[in-house]
Amino acid sequence: MRAFEVIQPGAFTTVQDLGRYGYQKYGVSISGAMDRFALRVANLLVGNGEREAAVEATLIGPKLKALMKLRVTFTGADLSPAVDRNPAPMWCTVNVAEGSVISFGTPKSGCRGYLAVAGGIDFPVVMGSRSIHTRSHLGGNGRALAKGDVLKIKESGIRSQESGFHQIPDDQIPVYGRRWNVRVIMGPQLDYFTRRGIETFLGSEYEITPQADRMGYRLKGPKVEHKSGADILTDATPPGSIQVPGDGMPILLLADGQTTGG
Repeated sequence: MRAFEVIQPGAFTTVQDLGRYGYQKYGVSISGAMDRFALRVANLLVGNGEREAAVEATLIGPKLKALMKLRVTFTGADLSPAVDRNPAPMWCTVNVAEGSVISFGTPKSGCRGYLAVAGGIDFPVVMGSRSIHTRSHLGGNGRALAKGDVLKIKESGIRSQESGFHQIPDDQIPVYGRRWNVRVIMGPQLDYFTRRGIETFLGSEYEITPQADRMGYRLKGPKVEHKSGADILTDATPPGSIQVPGDGMPILLLADGQTTGG
C-alpha cells in the first residue's frame, strides 16, 4: 500500500529497522537504527513489532505527503515534527489524514529522529533486514531517500489505523544532551598504548567532528599515545569499537561501520 510520497528528502533520510545480523563474517555491516531505543518505542506505539522498519531522519528531516490515512509516531531527536505545519507531539501516536503533509523544522535536540507508521515500511528483506546501507547499496534503492520516492506499508497497516492513543511516560523519554560521560571496555590491544595514553583517553573530553556519519564519528581532543605505532593485524570491529589511528584521534564505529580494521 502506498503510504508516503517524498516531497523533500531532508539532509540524509533512510529506512532502518534493527539491522542485519549473522553476515559480518562476509563483510556485511549490521546497519539498522542508530538509536535503537527510539525505533523500538516508535514501532510499539503504533502497534507494530519492535523490529519493523521506520524512517530515520538526520538533523534536517524530510517532507512527506500522506497518500492514505495513517497512524504514526515521532521519536528520537526533536527535529520539530509537524503535520500540515501544525507542531506534532512526540513519543505518542498521531493520526494523519490522507493528503496531509508531514514536515520537520529546526532541530532542537539530538541528531536522528524516527517516524514509524502502523504496518511498518514495506521494503524488500535483504539478508534478514529492510535497512538501507548506502555504501554497499543494500536495502530499498540502496541509497538515501530522494524526491519522488514512494514508501509503502504492509497490509497489516490497515488494521492498525483505528487503535487507541498510546504514549510513554515522560520519565522514560531520553534526554538528548550535548555532553555525555561514556563507558568503555578496554580492548585486546590495550598493551599497544602507553599508560599516559590510556589515562589521557579515559580522563579527557572529546568532540564529535564534522567527519561523522552512520559509519563512525571522528573525535577531536587530546592525542592518545601509542607505545610504538598504530598498526595491528586486522581484527573484528563490532559497532561501538573505538579505533585509534596513528594521529592518536579516536574513531567511534557505529551502525554502518566496517566489520574489520587494522
